Amino acid sequence: MDEFPSFDDPRVAPRFCRRPSGDADLTLVGVVHDHPASVGRVEAVLDAVRPDVLALELPPAAVPLYRAYAREEPRFGGEMSAAIRAAPGAEVAGIDAPSWSFLRRLLARLLADRVPPSTARRVLASLGGATRTALACRVAATLTHATSMTVAFDDPVDYECTRADPPERQAAHERAHVAGVAALLGGAESSALAYRDETRERCMIDRLTSLRSAGSVVAVVGVDHLDALEAALAD
Repeated sequence: MDEFPSFDDPRVAPRFCRRPSGDADLTLVGVVHDHPASVGRVEAVLDAVRPDVLALELPPAAVPLYRAYAREEPRFGGEMSAAIRAAPGAEVAGIDAPSWSFLRRLLARLLADRVPPSTARRVLASLGGATRTALACRVAATLTHATSMTVAFDDPVDYECTRADPPERQAAHERAHVAGVAALLGGAESSALAYRDETRERCMIDRLTSLRSAGSVVAVVGVDHLDALEAALAD
């Protein structure tokens, strides 16, 4: 498959930008939440690609809040609101859990695999947290639209670099951060988290497949999902 085209920007590199089908109909952009390099990468790619559809690793219920963030000052929402702001003509779709399709697929897999009750409880507990987060985003969006204030859902992550730093420093810091997180985790993941995250990825893959019928798609997703999405969407 083709590599992502060359950009004169160290933040836009094949490690973080993929085209699984070998052409411009689908572009995957990997991000680190709130990182300046990820915000810059999203803006650069969307300025060049101009997709018909912008797919975001957000629950559908959270999209209205990030739309509001994209319009407001000061800016909130990191790379997700930056993506919405950089693609004003695109249809915006939230492709992450929780959603009904995710819940149906997850429950079906837990039943088919006959997982131990303790694992099922941990999976459902993590799902409950994600659902509460999505609902909180919806409430924050409603308050933002209904009042004169912008409701910040969570505090931005602070890194040892900012948007004011040169792109080279941003890119180097982001690469070191990703490597450090990978080394810390060491590939270890509980079975409960594996069930949840693999099901999330399967739902994102299905959603991206359906969105491609609407035209060109740029998907902004966490860097940890890039390999799985690329492999599944390559055909």
